[in-house]
Amino acid sequence: MKGIIFDYDGTLHESIRIYAPAFQRAYEFLVQRGLAPEKEWNYSEIGRWLGYTSKDMWNAFMPGLDEELKQRCSTIIGQTMLEFTGQGKAQLYDGSLETLETLKNRGHKLIFLSNCKTQYMEAHKREFGLDRYFEGFYCTHQYNFAPKHEIFSHILAQHPGTYTVIGDRFQDIEIAQRHGLVSIGCTYGYGELDELRNADFRISDIRELSDILKSRYPLQHLYP
Repeated sequence: MKGIIFDYDGTLHESIRIYAPAFQRAYEFLVQRGLAPEKEWNYSEIGRWLGYTSKDMWNAFMPGLDEELKQRCSTIIGQTMLEFTGQGKAQLYDGSLETLETLKNRGHKLIFLSNCKTQYMEAHKREFGLDRYFEGFYCTHQYNFAPKHEIFSHILAQHPGTYTVIGDRFQDIEIAQRHGLVSIGCTYGYGELDELRNADFRISDIRELSDILKSRYPLQHLYP
C-alpha cells in the first residue's frame, strides 16, 4: 500500500486565519510589558513562522527573550488558536477533505504529521473529522519537538510501507531527502519557494495532488 505523509498547517489547513490574530495577541502581551515596540503585523510577516515548532519559532523570532516569557507567549498563541477552533473559525483549504477522501478510497494509507502540540492536533481532528481519513496521527509535541525526519522513523515502524511526503515547508522536504522518498511541495502554503526547490513535484492547489499521485501510481487496484 502506498502511503502519504501529510503536513497540516499550510498544506490542508489555512492556518493563518487563526494564527495571525493569536500571534498578534501574544505580541501585544509583550508590548504592554515594554518588551517589544508597537507594531501591526501583516500576514506575510506572520506566515513565515507557520511550520515551525513553538520552541523554534520563539528562539528565532525573539532569541533574547526570557525563556519563561517565550513559554508564556507560546501558551497565549496555542490557547487562542484552540479558542478560535472551538468557535468554528478554523478553515481548511478548498478541496482538502475531498482530496483526502479520494486518496483514501483509492487505497492510500494517509498519515498526519505536524509541528504542532497534541491538544491542537486533537482539536482539529474533532473539528474536521480527520480520523475518517488518517490511519495515524503524529505531532512533534509527542516527541519533545524532535525534527519531523526523526519522527518518520517511528511512523515507518508502526505503519510500514512506501511513502510520499507532502508539505509547504523545508522540514517536510527534509523528510523525503533524508529517507529517499518522493516529495510534493505546496506553493500555496507559508514557505518560501526556495524551501521547495528540492521537491520532486510542486502544486499550487491541494486538488492537484490526486492527479499527480494517479500518474505516479497507476495501479489498477489503487485506481479502479
